[in-house]
Amino acid sequence: MFSLILAAQVTDPHAMDFTGQGLYEAPMGWSRTSNGEAASPQAIAAAAAGHKFVLVGESHDELSHHRRQAEVIEALTAAGREVTIGLEMFTRDNQGSLGGWPLGEWSQEEFIEKSNWKTQWGFDYALYAPIFSASRTHGLPLVALNLPRDWVRRVGRGGPGALTPEEARWAPDIDTSNESHLKLFTAMIGGHPLEGERGRNMYAAQVSWDEGMAQTTHEWALANPNPKRVMVIIAGSGHTMHGLGINYRLKRKGWSSIHALPVTASEPRTLARSAADFVWLGPSES
Repeated sequence: MFSLILAAQVTDPHAMDFTGQGLYEAPMGWSRTSNGEAASPQAIAAAAAGHKFVLVGESHDELSHHRRQAEVIEALTAAGREVTIGLEMFTRDNQGSLGGWPLGEWSQEEFIEKSNWKTQWGFDYALYAPIFSASRTHGLPLVALNLPRDWVRRVGRGGPGALTPEEARWAPDIDTSNESHLKLFTAMIGGHPLEGERGRNMYAAQVSWDEGMAQTTHEWALANPNPKRVMVIIAGSGHTMHGLGINYRLKRKGWSSIHALPVTASEPRTLARSAADFVWLGPSES
């Protein structure tokens, strides 16, 4: 049942403790949240052993975050994992427009055009260049994760029932009962209460987004059972934080994952250990 969140003040989503593990003073660079000790992309790759998915969050307009994502991809590749890159930026119906890039068939300009980058996403391609460079260098496949955006908009206006039965196969479990996720979502939109049918549908749209991407990755995993194969999921931090977004949906489908979270900061800051398995703090590069 949908409940209202009465927000007396804006809460830092990174410092919300959803697991009872408490807070820690995160140092600059990579750290492991369980003990606060310094870490590295190589440590993340080691921790990913036995997991099918590694989620790496981002602020879309922050170059430093995309460089950290590329470093995790490089570390997993160096560790012998067969990496596929899953991208929030592209919708599933656009999958056929991505294959030529990792095969070396297209120039960068051709990839931007053929992938429909400007209409699919719209952020400056240069911000994401480190990720696509890693894909090209190592021949790593790209997977379009997202639901068509007009589907998400329809859920935002009319709730989960706005999807046709055929469309709902791409997001089969739009369950809005996770109170912790609702609390996080409310904090991320500024702490404003979600009221009435409009608020319920707004939240359902966020859930449909997470569920749609989780369903795409679930189908990929079923088709790629080799344990050496791993998908690095590149998505906004709001879809990954505290294990409540795509990762929560994957867990419901029977898959384990680890989560790395870049956070822009000019000095150490207090974060919740539940925010991710690994956190990177560093200055903006955009």
